[in-house]
Amino acid sequence: MNPLDTIVYEPFGWYAEKEIFKFTLTNVHGNYVELLNYGAVVKSIVVPDKNGNKENVVLGFPTLEGYIKDKSYIGATVGRFANRINNAEFSIDDKTYYLDKNDGKNNNHSGSAGFNSKVFDFSIKEDAVIFTLENEDGDGGFPGNLTTKVIYKWTDKNELKIEFLAVADEPTPINFTNHSYFNLSACAEKIQHHYLNIQADKIVESTEDYIPTGRIIPAENCSFYHYKLGDVMKDGGLNTYYIFNRNNVDEDSVCELFEEISGRIMRVFTSYPGLQLYTGDYLNSVEIGEHSKFYEPFDGLCLECQYYPDSPNHAHFPNTIFKAEQIYNEMITYAFDVMTLEN
Repeated sequence: MNPLDTIVYEPFGWYAEKEIFKFTLTNVHGNYVELLNYGAVVKSIVVPDKNGNKENVVLGFPTLEGYIKDKSYIGATVGRFANRINNAEFSIDDKTYYLDKNDGKNNNHSGSAGFNSKVFDFSIKEDAVIFTLENEDGDGGFPGNLTTKVIYKWTDKNELKIEFLAVADEPTPINFTNHSYFNLSACAEKIQHHYLNIQADKIVESTEDYIPTGRIIPAENCSFYHYKLGDVMKDGGLNTYYIFNRNNVDEDSVCELFEEISGRIMRVFTSYPGLQLYTGDYLNSVEIGEHSKFYEPFDGLCLECQYYPDSPNHAHFPNTIFKAEQIYNEMITYAFDVMTLEN
């Protein structure tokens, strides 16, 4: 168990008449993670490369202003429903609910109700920062008062563990994810030279505006078996939902990201049935980021573990309509290490 002084926090600004704090979680190796109670954001993850150089491997901003102006959900907790909902509407028990149309005719990441711009309350335990949020019935069109906890832990094995807990007082769709953009070269390079492995042979077929057709199809040309990202992306980007091969939650990683020059590798573990790979095609920051640059397309990629997109409108997708008082409990772990390729 970590001593208390491994988690410290300091003022970071004000938003909507509420104070924002930056939390720093440091492990025995001196590697650390920074979080914000604005959006329950992951601000930085600082880990060594194969030569021991410690650098930040996620996109972020040095000031609160960067997050307030950000349109790319950088580092944020996304809820109450991550990803898209077709026509910004869904039905529960023959009642239709209408949401913000913030992505063409569709709803993405919950629109104005998105948790990415909410200010969370917080508490600090010996080895965890716990962010809590009370989200009111009707916010953005979603039914039910929702109580949410996002629990962050940073271990001595360089694992960032995220647990999502939620409960509502009436049936409502719930789907949380973390929207960190990873770049294991610490932005020395774009992401095209990263190697990616996803334990998934199937994807959710989607339209040009990323709405599922309802079909589950072979990943084929979109599959990743330790392939270089640029070889699969070709000249474009990817925004695709991958369904993990496993039938049950197990202890194996579902995804690995590797960057050869730094030697950094990240393994992803999760309770979710799949993930949305987004290669940052639309990154376009108006504030300078942590890496002393304006973020541009392909500066980072997201591995958003979550339920299927538009699940409330597809009865054969895993259920995301949680009943009153039904507990939502899912986890994501990002584990960092270094490795070198054998000659």
